[in-house]
Amino acid sequence: MSSKSHPTRKLQPQQLACVAASLLWLLVPPQSAMATEQVIIASTGGAYDRALKEAWFDPFTKATGIEVVTVVATNAEMRAKASAMGKTGNVTWDLYLDGEIQAASEAHRKVTEDLTEFCRQFIDRKDLGPHACTAGGALLQSTATLLAYRLGKASDAVPETWADMWDTKKFPGGRAFPNFDDPWRVMAAALLADGVSRDKLFPLDVDRALKKLDEIRPAVSIWWKTGDQSVQGFRNGDYSLGQIWLTRAKAMQNEGLPIGWSYKASFLVGDRVALIKGAPHRDNALKLMAFWLNSPQAQAKACAILSCTPPSSEAVALIPEDVRKSMPSAEDVRDSIVVPDADWINANTAILLQRWNNWVR
Repeated sequence: MSSKSHPTRKLQPQQLACVAASLLWLLVPPQSAMATEQVIIASTGGAYDRALKEAWFDPFTKATGIEVVTVVATNAEMRAKASAMGKTGNVTWDLYLDGEIQAASEAHRKVTEDLTEFCRQFIDRKDLGPHACTAGGALLQSTATLLAYRLGKASDAVPETWADMWDTKKFPGGRAFPNFDDPWRVMAAALLADGVSRDKLFPLDVDRALKKLDEIRPAVSIWWKTGDQSVQGFRNGDYSLGQIWLTRAKAMQNEGLPIGWSYKASFLVGDRVALIKGAPHRDNALKLMAFWLNSPQAQAKACAILSCTPPSSEAVALIPEDVRKSMPSAEDVRDSIVVPDADWINANTAILLQRWNNWVR
């Protein structure tokens, strides 16, 4: 080996730039490798998610730096996915939205974390009702599943009751009903259309309900599984009368679509935000829920868009007067809106689903 040193080769400017870039790559990891604080929540998508993003998720991210990642799924898919994640231990979501009725069920408790301790911080809040935060989740909002319809001329009669929904001669056009793992509301509407009084509605007479549904089945043009499907079906003219969520009907009205609804044909429902056992971003998930319950401004903004009732009375006061007029009143709840028997529904979910699936297929 020669003892003579090799001459040093001078690097050209382009080569120097490449070396510098390589060193920079070693010192600063690529964006995909940099840790980002986040929380993952499953919801039903569309106008509903857009309202939550504007009113809740974006302000939360601005205040905390924690990114809110949304996953879109149907209610049935959310429950099935949460259950599967719990069984396998491969939990990739933190939170998901569940109906208030389902959030009180044993099946829900098996896959979600008990939030009793988390809820203690809200006990002394005078603006929050006693059920704003429970073991099954934080109350997102209360709303209605109701009869919505396409508006005609100002002089045209409008449907007001479930009996009107069944009257295809007086109110022609396609019909829409939900078809997911929660069939009680369709059966209940059928019974009310058949003359059952709301105080005698539960326990549901399933045989009578399905017999009444046989009458309207030929007029049903869409069995929707997601809120977005109910909206798109209305846009496309697939139906003129439908049983849909008030939040979706209000979103369509905000878009300028010709839609009205009746609280005389409605059921009181709501959503809770549930924390999945083993959530990968548990602390961030709790922060997101607390931000919602602690922010009347966020609640008011979301419910002004969706015509829902927020958990905070302070939030209700912040909703513009013209919007509040479109929300269910105390008189509507007293005289017309059906409050479902959650205990009976949860106790009979399996048989209701079996009977429904055998009928609807």
